[in-house]
Amino acid sequence: MLLLFGGRSAEHDVSRTSAVTVARALDPDRYEIVPVGITREGTWLLAGEARAALAGAHDALPKAFTVEGDPVGEVADPGRRSLVPLDSDPSAPRAETPFDVVLPLLHGPYGEDGTVQGLFELAGVPYVGSGVVGSAVAMDKVMMKRAFAAAGLETAAWIAFREGHDVAAFVADAEARFGYPCFVKPANLGSSVGVSRAGNRAELERAVDLALGYDEWILVEEAIVGREVEVGILGDDPPLASVPGEIVPGEAFYSYSDKYESDAAQLLVPAPLGADEATRVRELAISAFESCRCEAMARVDFFYEEHAPDGGPGRGFLVNEVNTIPGFTSISMYPRLWAESGVSYSALLDRLIEMAIARHDRRARRAGRPRLEGR
Repeated sequence: MLLLFGGRSAEHDVSRTSAVTVARALDPDRYEIVPVGITREGTWLLAGEARAALAGAHDALPKAFTVEGDPVGEVADPGRRSLVPLDSDPSAPRAETPFDVVLPLLHGPYGEDGTVQGLFELAGVPYVGSGVVGSAVAMDKVMMKRAFAAAGLETAAWIAFREGHDVAAFVADAEARFGYPCFVKPANLGSSVGVSRAGNRAELERAVDLALGYDEWILVEEAIVGREVEVGILGDDPPLASVPGEIVPGEAFYSYSDKYESDAAQLLVPAPLGADEATRVRELAISAFESCRCEAMARVDFFYEEHAPDGGPGRGFLVNEVNTIPGFTSISMYPRLWAESGVSYSALLDRLIEMAIARHDRRARRAGRPRLEGR
């Protein structure tokens, strides 16, 4: 199994930590791990170099983290391994592919957005997670929210902006629509990277400038006074929903620091919800997952607005976003939700890998060969 980690996005370190946790959880009697790291600059690393790239993510790697039975640190870069063979002589015998399936743990752009998934499709390689379409739609918050709207799912009010247009007019429009506080987000990032809470015009202008440093498309959203609830999805025909969990942020919102550095946030699994509420949010999670045409796995995040600002009834569950490659660290919500639902961390990985191989086999049988009527 090829374990792909790192990447060019701002979530590089989260990916490295996820990779170490996954490597420790995989059964060494079932899986031979081929580690491949991608640097922040986009360089692909094999063997010992990949292991070195993980060094800062954890104090030690599992003994199972090997290539062809040898410790990763002692294996040189083979040089000739590739996803797509480039032999000049098409009749020449090719070496057997050294892996059966890819587990991409690349959070954010250049990994969670359909780009790497497209590479795997071209190479004819089985891979874990959503395909090109689901990955691309769920990564881009503008397209994702449009998909939610088309499916009749309610979200926080939002407006989008593309770099190169009138920033001052956009800021004035956002201020008039939402007032303060409001939130500014890059369209194509996760882990709350580049997300800011703006409490006045000056903070809104700074937040817009920060978000544009990460992406040419950004959003401003209304602030929701409510609880943050998350649901894990596993499979796709049909997709299964985990028990819901709740996040109690340690800061004004669930920031990158709150998630990975300060350890101040509380993760409540299962979420303290009534039976009807839990059923409802699980149903909405499946609808959100399917609206983006996701596959295999995702974490669906919600705001739960119980009361409106005027004290009246709130709007209930508002879909925030779908994450197609959720964090797999030891503190990440996705594996915790499934553990509470009766699926252990290692069993979760087994299922995802099995689904990846089954999907590849299913699609390979008809790729480029349309079914004939009556067959």
